[in-house]
Amino acid sequence: MIELLYMVIVAEMALILTLIFKTPLRKLVIMSLDKIKRGRGPVMVKTVAMTVFVVLVFSLYSMAKIQNRTIEAGAVNPTDQVLMAKHMLEASLMGFLLFLSLMIDRLHHYIRELRLLRKTMEAAKKQSKSHEDGKNAEELTTLEQDMATLRGRIKKLESECETKTREAKAAESTVEALRKQSEGLLMEYDHLLEENQNLRNQLESIDQNLSQPDNKKSI
Repeated sequence: MIELLYMVIVAEMALILTLIFKTPLRKLVIMSLDKIKRGRGPVMVKTVAMTVFVVLVFSLYSMAKIQNRTIEAGAVNPTDQVLMAKHMLEASLMGFLLFLSLMIDRLHHYIRELRLLRKTMEAAKKQSKSHEDGKNAEELTTLEQDMATLRGRIKKLESECETKTREAKAAESTVEALRKQSEGLLMEYDHLLEENQNLRNQLESIDQNLSQPDNKKSI
């Protein structure tokens, strides 16, 4: 039985190393464990584990009986020593075997959880990336629409600016024409004032000439 326990322990240790390190056999081992845990596999594994546990308890009980018998006898029996060592070795090996089995089960469980978590994260990343791409496309479409609207406004403002510029130039030409016309009217007005002043001076001289003969006649 001890040889069988050693073989099972070595196999479990090799299985644990295969699960820990990423090797080509890792995927095959995980698939095999997945199949074992389906259907009647868990019942069989639990049955074997309970059997080993019962044998372990029996070995511990035998060790306790041998210990009590040795204490009652007050002397060490060589046969009891051999049986004690045998039961102790078997109990240690069975306990280590159960511990390694538990380690294999937990490693397999955590590896499956890690794979599921990675798949979930990859799906979430793809979904987030597609959502970001759609959002970026919507933002790009919105920006293009805004740019088209701004281009239309710029063209409208340019046309209005050209219209205002033409109107301003027309107004400037009109003002220039009015200024020239005003200068001409001012010159004509000054000329009329000069003529008016000349006519007044002539009238005054005529009045003076007319008034002088009258004065002579009265003398």
